[in-house]
Amino acid sequence: MSERGTLGVAVIGTGKMGADHVRRIHEVTSGARVAAVVDVDAERAKQVAARVDGCTAHTDPAAAMAAPDVDAVLIASPGPAHEAALLQALDHDLPVLCEKPLTPDAASALRVLEAERKLGHRRVQVGFMRRYDAEYMKLKSLLETGQLGRPLMLHNRHRNAASPPFFTSSMLISDSVAHETDVTRWLLGHEITAVTVLRPTPSVNAPDDLQDPQFVVFETDGGALSDVEIFVNCGFGYQVRAEVVCERGTARIGDGHAMVTDMAGRWGGTIAQDFVERFADAYDREVQTWVDATRRGEVTGPSVWDGYAAAAVCEAGVRSLDDGGRVTVDLVERPALYG
Repeated sequence: MSERGTLGVAVIGTGKMGADHVRRIHEVTSGARVAAVVDVDAERAKQVAARVDGCTAHTDPAAAMAAPDVDAVLIASPGPAHEAALLQALDHDLPVLCEKPLTPDAASALRVLEAERKLGHRRVQVGFMRRYDAEYMKLKSLLETGQLGRPLMLHNRHRNAASPPFFTSSMLISDSVAHETDVTRWLLGHEITAVTVLRPTPSVNAPDDLQDPQFVVFETDGGALSDVEIFVNCGFGYQVRAEVVCERGTARIGDGHAMVTDMAGRWGGTIAQDFVERFADAYDREVQTWVDATRRGEVTGPSVWDGYAAAAVCEAGVRSLDDGGRVTVDLVERPALYG
């Protein structure tokens, strides 16, 4: 770090998410600066780097990580590129914030887990940003008090206005329900032991060959059930909601009623149109928390184990989607490094 303790961050990937993180670190986050950006598209990397004084542009993650002013890495490249970048960062013993998924499958996630275990200390935080959303944090705190009793069921709804053109049926699980996978494990404090994916009649608004919506049921080792309605072509906006049903009460978040208006014979509010808008504060809080912890020499937040568990659950979910029926989730024994 510089003499003033400012964290020099290399941002890998300058697409929608990566460019937004560059903006966030440059304009919102304290104690950090964007020292380098990396993208396979050299011109795009140069354009993003030009917005930040002293930021260099690279096409090779290893070159950026070797730069003397880079102290930490934020990975926002496509999922299939994560493993190589993570292993390089661990080779350099650099702190990492890696956007979800940690890696696209359990086998590659285990390779990252083994590399970090051999290093002997945690270096990687996985970007499950809902843990930093004010409403989810409030719900987690309430559950931890025990006031509502033991959680029995968790109902999740996850809706997008429209899916990207490259989206496939399995990506509804691996790219979208991955969030509810982590939310279920985090809120309930349980591991997911089995997944069943049900296939309602596809919406007429879904592209051809896209199974949308889907209904996912998780079973947990604590005896709770968690269901997810995933609907990525709902047409009207972006919604994420959760309701936990406990022995002595229920709690619900995500209704989006921060402001309700009455006008022209109607009442209502606005609906966010994408995840960047809905979770802007959560992303800000996540990155600031990561920077603060890194400057203290600590690693907090979702771990490589959490990334691996999510990947294993999503793999089971895709098998259930493809083959039908209930699919069990088999996790390796949790290393002591991850408590």
